This record gives sequence, structure tokens and C-alpha cells, in this order.
Amino acid sequence: MSPKRGTSSAVLGVCVALGLSVAGCVPDEVRGDDPPVVVLDPVDVSLLAFPYSPTTFDFELPAGFPQLVQPDSNVATVAGVALGRLLFFDPILSRDSTFTCATCHKPALAYTDGLAVSKGIDGLTTARSSMSLINVGFQETFFWDGRSGSLEEQSLHPVEDQIELGSEWSEIENRLRRSPVYRKAFRAAFGFERSAEINRYQVSKAIAQFERALISGTSKYDRVTFALDGFFTDAEEHGRDIFFTEPSIAHPGCAHCHNQPLFGDARFSNNGLVATESIDGFKDPGRGLVTGYPYDNGKFKAPSLRNVMLTAPYMHDGRLPDIDAVLDHYSSGGHYSPTRDAQITGFTLSDEDRTDLKAFLSTLTDTAALKRPGVRAPQ
Repeated sequence: MSPKRGTSSAVLGVCVALGLSVAGCVPDEVRGDDPPVVVLDPVDVSLLAFPYSPTTFDFELPAGFPQLVQPDSNVATVAGVALGRLLFFDPILSRDSTFTCATCHKPALAYTDGLAVSKGIDGLTTARSSMSLINVGFQETFFWDGRSGSLEEQSLHPVEDQIELGSEWSEIENRLRRSPVYRKAFRAAFGFERSAEINRYQVSKAIAQFERALISGTSKYDRVTFALDGFFTDAEEHGRDIFFTEPSIAHPGCAHCHNQPLFGDARFSNNGLVATESIDGFKDPGRGLVTGYPYDNGKFKAPSLRNVMLTAPYMHDGRLPDIDAVLDHYSSGGHYSPTRDAQITGFTLSDEDRTDLKAFLSTLTDTAALKRPGVRAPQ
């Protein structure tokens, strides 16, 4: 078939490259005798030339760990995790292609960003600190206030958050549909037959699959405790005893909010950061914003302490600059407010106790897990 007069050679070339007839490539309204202005936006092309042979991803869970929280609708595959990794480190998801998920979740910092509160697009800052993504696949709620109930749902938010990535999902979807790299990757991960099938929900599924692969379970603590490989030093042993002490008047114990093997907690607690006599006196009500229940005001999720020595500053708003400030806060008993956890009572912490407790917390550092090729930025 010959193109009608007025069809540009550029359009003809694109049509041939895509394997389309000119009649199917050029809309009716731009065919005719007058030279047309054609804006070709090939967001719906066949992907059947690309292979699709899904293989279930093996998470290789460490000894002593629970099962991952993985929905039946998004069982991880090798190609799905690879696609999620590609998306996680790609600035294509931000409005001006300058920010990525990894901007606020850096592998070297246990997937935090080293800032009190995160900096997003246009120099704007968030209200809260960036949470670590280590072992996030074992959790059931997300964000400091638990407002998302799945990783899939959580990962939809940053793209359209005007402080974070500042984009629109419709624009991101079209960018991905136009990309030869992503057409092939989405086909491999989800078996799509046409590029128009690429959408935000599959983006969120792929990112969730990758984030579930961010597993830390090979620290010294794990080797000594679960693999029975090696021993703690005397200082680490003493620090462990302090950490896991049974709650008492003398010491509330750290493990009531940071229990093994994940060293976090699914509950939300007020750990005495804010001094107020009023139940409505919190600048950031935390969990109370989600539930609407006043006695949830001032409560936040207890984060995992795995790799905690890499994730300063601390707390939901990054107010405590280092681990010594954290120990000072808890040993002092924190500040009074109506919703403060009853176990935030204060305790005596000698210089030796402090040194040894920090030595124990250092055994939770797992640099090997943070350097695995499959979880770092693609080269």
C-alpha cells in the first residue's frame, strides 16, 4: 500500500520500524492533500516479540525469620524483582527526571537518606524522616503512621506526592509505555501483550516485589544466634543482656518494642518525644491522623533496629542526631503526655552499660546484605 500524498517520510520510517502499515499508523484526520502535522505517540504497540517465561523468585529467608507477607495477586518472580529494581533506581518516575525512590532510600544507609526529614522535588522537605526499607516485606502496615496496608498500595503514593516525586501517574504510565526497555521488562514480568497494558498498579507490584527482596539476616547477631557461628565479645554479651532484660521497675527492656528476629514491632506507641498535657497537643498526631481516635495521638510505628547504626538521625522527625541521643532519651524516661507508653519509664545507664549496649546494637549491622548485586543500582 502506498502512502497518500502529504504523509511525511519520518512517519513512514517509524511505521515501518514498528511493523505497522501506514494506514494503521497515521490517523484518518491527518491523511489528505494538505501537509499534516503528525505527533506520533506509540504507547500501544505489540509486545509479543519479547519473551515471557516467569520463574518464581526465591527469597532465601534467613534462619529464624517468619514468612514474608506476599499477596497471592503479586507472587514475586525473577523478572518482577528485576523490573522493580530498575524502577526503584530510575528517575523516570519523578516529574523532572531528577529524583528516584533511592534518593530517599539509599542502600549504603540501610535504605534511609541520612537526613532528619527527606528532601524531595523542587527542594521541598517532607514532614517525617525516611524509614528504612530493610526487611519491609515482613511488615503489614507502612509509613510511620501505618496508613497503608500493603507494599503495593504504599508504593503508589510517592509519585504523585508533590513534595516527593511530584509527578502524575498518567504521565509516568505513558513514559513507560514509550520506553523500549520497559516494554520488554513489563512483558517479561507480567506477560503483557501490548504496551498500553503498562499501568501504575503493575509499577507498584514490581516495586513491592523488589522491596520484599531487601532482606537483612546475615549480621553478626544472626551468625552467632541462629547459625551458631562465632561468639559475642564480653561487651556485646553484656549489651545483649541489657537489651533483652525482662521489663521491671529498674529497666523496661528494649525488646518489648524491638523484639527479635526483626527488631521492630507492628504496634504503634508514644515513646515520650513530645511534652504536652493535652491529648490534642501534638504537632504531628501520628497514628491518630489515621484512626481518628484521640488516644492514638502521638503514636508512631516502632521501626526495625537492624542496621540501626547506619540510619541516623532517629525518630519519626529525625530529632535525635545520634545513637547516644537516643539512649539519653530513653534512659531519662522521655516527656510526659497523655498517651505515652507506660513502659517509657527511664532507667540507670552507666558509661559501661552505654558502651556495651552500643556494641550489641552494632552486631545488627549487615553490610553484606546492603551490598548484594541484586539490590543495588543497576550498572
